[in-house]
Amino acid sequence: MFAASDISVSPESRSRQPLGAEQAILRLEGLNVTFAAEEGLLPAVQDLHLALPAASITCLVGESGCGKSLTARAILRLMPPQARLGGRILYRGEDLLTLPEARMRSLRGRHLAMIFQEPMTALNPVLRVGDQAAEALRLHAGLSAAQARAEVIRLFGEVGIPAAADRYGEYPHQLSGGMRQRVMIAAALSCRPDILLADEPTTALDATLQGQILHLIREQAQARGMAVLLITHDLGVVSRVAAHVGIMYAGHLVEYGPTAEVFARPLHPYTRGLMESSPSRAPLGASRLPAIPGSVPPLGQRGAGCPFAPRCAQALPVCLQSLPDEREEGGRRVRCWLHGAS
Repeated sequence: MFAASDISVSPESRSRQPLGAEQAILRLEGLNVTFAAEEGLLPAVQDLHLALPAASITCLVGESGCGKSLTARAILRLMPPQARLGGRILYRGEDLLTLPEARMRSLRGRHLAMIFQEPMTALNPVLRVGDQAAEALRLHAGLSAAQARAEVIRLFGEVGIPAAADRYGEYPHQLSGGMRQRVMIAAALSCRPDILLADEPTTALDATLQGQILHLIREQAQARGMAVLLITHDLGVVSRVAAHVGIMYAGHLVEYGPTAEVFARPLHPYTRGLMESSPSRAPLGASRLPAIPGSVPPLGQRGAGCPFAPRCAQALPVCLQSLPDEREEGGRRVRCWLHGAS
């Protein structure tokens, strides 16, 4: 964790509002995540503005190393000691970055829940999976052991775990990867949170179960008025469930807007590259998918210009020199010199 001195708020972050902020349960205003290293502070997420509306799913898409999972962990303040956070994270009027740790503990699990990407490392190997899923119900909802067990068994069945009563008493190593992921999903939904952060929640699942879990998350979001931030690499998942999508690259939100509009008319060259390389959007009979050349620059090797410029076929000289501001127009945002940013 980090101390209060590790959090800073800039005046610019206070003045800007992310699109859709007025309907949002949670707002990120100028979020910055940096890591202290021998060579100085290394920026991992920079000036991110995002609003999560109630009863809606927002997706974050991008290659590994772009800052998607860091953004979700920053919301929960689950960061390593060398991390520094800046900006504001507003949940129902409270800035999560200024709250004492005791208040954050009361929010995690009850109001802010997360489905972690790696269930084998997120689950305690020496505790029964049912007891782990029941922990939040015992702590936040005040249920007895018997009541929590009954509710967890019901949730296990709801997320597609067969013989749920028997699975309650098993340990993580006795379950498949898909089963462990379903345990994590059940645990995250157990206290009916306002915000669900889902980091690749269907990665280990087959196509049929993936559809069931996505349907469940969307159904729960609409029924409970829950705001969902879903992190994925799968554009097919985005097109099926997301009302809005944000495209992240090297710590920047380079494009954001309603999913249908972004898919119909991507503005940023990186967004277009992702879509062209997606199997779900490949032309019939194509023997090989197009690929974006190069890779995401690591921390410490991101210059002052647009970090995508070295990989971009449309890069201008200015792209290598400075990063443009965001341009906002009709519910769309893009950070690119090709679209009139200044």
